[in-house]
Amino acid sequence: MSGPRRPTDPSGLERYYVLTGGRSGPGGSSSSLDVATLITSRAAAGPGMQHEHEEILRRCRDPLSVAELGAHLGLPFNILAVLLADLLDAGRVEARDPIPASGAGRGPDLALLEEVLSGLQRL
Repeated sequence: MSGPRRPTDPSGLERYYVLTGGRSGPGGSSSSLDVATLITSRAAAGPGMQHEHEEILRRCRDPLSVAELGAHLGLPFNILAVLLADLLDAGRVEARDPIPASGAGRGPDLALLEEVLSGLQRL
């Protein structure tokens, strides 16, 4: 017979605790991350890196949003934000805010839409 079995954590919370070293959220400048922030690798993975850090660096060779990255890795936003904060602090990734919509809340620029429509009608 084998020894006593340890109960498993079906929620994954124990795994997340280990991944983040017990931290619940990013601190400092990394706390401004949102789901639309684009992440790009600036360095290759190093020896002894955590698997999830290596995976982030590999997937972000081309810019990838935090939302897409979370979906690929199957990690909740707050856990991914902690991992990204580690990489940002080490200078291994770059975070770029999405380009804000001009005049947010006003809707699309009518002059631009009219030019597009005019161009399509000429086709």
